[in-house]
This record gives sequence, structure tokens and C-alpha cells, in this order.
Amino acid sequence: MPSDAPATALVIGASGGIGAALAAALEARGSAVTRLSRSADGFDVTDPASVETHLGGLGGSFELILVAVGLLAPKGQGPEKSLDAIEAGTMARVMAVNAIGPALILRHVPRLLAAGGRCGVLSARVGSIGDNGIGGWHSYRASKAALNQIVHGAAIELRRHDKGAVLAALHPGTVETAFTAPYAGRHSMVTAKEAAQNLLRVMGRLGPAQSGGFFDWRGEEVPW
Repeated sequence: MPSDAPATALVIGASGGIGAALAAALEARGSAVTRLSRSADGFDVTDPASVETHLGGLGGSFELILVAVGLLAPKGQGPEKSLDAIEAGTMARVMAVNAIGPALILRHVPRLLAAGGRCGVLSARVGSIGDNGIGGWHSYRASKAALNQIVHGAAIELRRHDKGAVLAALHPGTVETAFTAPYAGRHSMVTAKEAAQNLLRVMGRLGPAQSGGFFDWRGEEVPW
């Protein structure tokens, strides 16, 4: 996706704060946007049959694909503050949404992505092992670290078939959404609209040599 808008785009997770903002920003630029989400379409990233049905049913190709799905913690719960707060079921749920679900989506990307197209997957800086200096949030951190590995490996495979394609993990910053509402005031935040513009700018500047990388909203590499 050069500086001009992609003709066609697919936004997965388009009902969430960042996903909806990304879809709206692309449409404002003139892109034809296909939206998929759990609330609007019944698209469940934790259900392989749902992923297969929805993505397998898409025809044509997309110049830009954005995967904006994620879960901080199951409803009514928060990220673990210590090791003794870890629960197997909670961790499995977070991993299913944040790592396994996107992996199931990425299986379809080589078919759905136009030649030389771009795919961005929303990750988070807390998934960086090298940047973790305070601990805690074990399930969320681990799920995003796993996601980063999946994106990196998928980019290597994608490059074998399309040397001009770009696949990257993206950290959007701390964004004002329902996802981050419980932590308002603790961190500097940007609106979902600002985050969408930042992410689209980053995706527009990445080249094939940077495929498989992990970048923040400014376009700077995040340590693994």
C-alpha cells in the first residue's frame, strides 16, 4: 500500500474500536472495504469452522488486510498481576483469541492478498520479551509474544510466494477504547481515529525488506 489508498481492503475485527476506525479511515480515502466481525457477522476467530466459512467464502483479492482482533482478559476479569493469579482456562481463552485465532486467519492470507499487497496484524508492545521490565499480565503478554512469532514465521512463508508482499505485527499505542477503559488515566492515550491514521501511515511506509517485523505506531521497530 503506497501513500495512496488501497483499492480494496479487508478489515477483520471491524466492530472493535480500532478496527472500526481503520475501516472508516480507509473508506474515507476511497477504498472498497470488506468488514468482518463477531458482532455483525458471527465471525468467531476461536472457531476454526467459522474462520473457514467466512474467509473461505471471500472471492477476489485485497491490496490491504488488517487483523484487529484481541482480548485483554475474559469479561469480568483483568490481567494477572502475579503468577499465583494464573488460571488455565483464562490463559487458554486469551491465547485462543490473540494467537490461535490470528494464526487461523493467516492461513488464508496468501490466497486473499493481492500480489505485492500488505497485511498488518495488531499486536501490543507488552508482547515484547525484551521490553518487559515489570512482569505481570502473563496471559496477555504470552499471547502477544506467540502472535509475533506466528506473524514472523508467516511472513517468511509468504515471501517465498510473493517477494513484494508485506506482513507485519503492529503496536497501535494505548488507544481510547472499551478495551482500555479500565486503565484510563494511567497512560497517555490517543483516540481510535488517531490510532487508525497512524497505523495506516506505518503500513504505507513499510517495504518488503521489513516484512515479518514488529513496529509501533510511529513506524519504529519494537524489540522481540
